[in-house]
Amino acid sequence: MAKGKASGAAAATCACGAAERVGPGGRAVAVDAAATEANLKRLRRIEGQVRGLQKMVEEGRYCADVLTQIASVHEALRAVGRELMRNHLKHCATTAIRAGGEEADRMYDELLELMYRQVR
Repeated sequence: MAKGKASGAAAATCACGAAERVGPGGRAVAVDAAATEANLKRLRRIEGQVRGLQKMVEEGRYCADVLTQIASVHEALRAVGRELMRNHLKHCATTAIRAGGEEADRMYDELLELMYRQVR
């Protein structure tokens, strides 16, 4: 995300300006309510899986079983990431790229960085 200052407070926005941060929080715009709810549901499920992992470790469960569950959590997080990326491409990236110029260039850089982080 590009970083800058707005009204004396820290601000971070997508290259398209679709997300705004004033202080420590932030709000994205153009996010489908159904997608948000689905992502929250997935994240709550993941939270439960992580608590289950903690319990497995506390109980001294077989390492291969713990590692299998860790792989499940990784895949669940990747699924949330894919949905967030889809929304970002559908709304933020499309808007910025259609605008052209520096805005489009910033978005291309942002997308490259996001993809690089996802494949590491």
